[in-house]
Amino acid sequence: MKKTTKVAKLDIGITDKDRSAIAQGLSGLLADSYTLYLMTHNFHWNVTGPQFNSLHLMFMGQYTEQWNALDLIAERIRALGHPAPGTYKEFVKLATIKEVEGQPKAMDMVRHLVAAQEATARTARKLFPLVDKANDQPTADLLTQRIEVHEKTAWMLRSLLEE
Repeated sequence: MKKTTKVAKLDIGITDKDRSAIAQGLSGLLADSYTLYLMTHNFHWNVTGPQFNSLHLMFMGQYTEQWNALDLIAERIRALGHPAPGTYKEFVKLATIKEVEGQPKAMDMVRHLVAAQEATARTARKLFPLVDKANDQPTADLLTQRIEVHEKTAWMLRSLLEE
């Protein structure tokens, strides 16, 4: 006879409905973040031109930061009691950022990254009303940190485009 163990119901002070909605929102943030990570890594590999060295190194710093953030977002989804998306198919469906085809010129890469950084910040910011209503401080803290990184990175990238 197979013995089953019943797991206690998750009770962290956030309703099931709110946890589900927050996890869904975080899944969109994870998808945007993964798409941004992949775009930045692609540009790191393929950048060319007079600013090769500085952009190559800058993109490496950005994709490394982004890679580390993926785990934080996914783990928060899990802490809320939901599975984190983890396939390209799911990410494509959930992301607001579209993939860049081909190999753009260096400054076009920068433009794409500015737009993707800002899109990811908007995705995170849209979650705040729900997170505030649910009294979910850990998610609010995560969102604040992510928005700050994306806004600062977008500003730095945008500065490269000024003449």
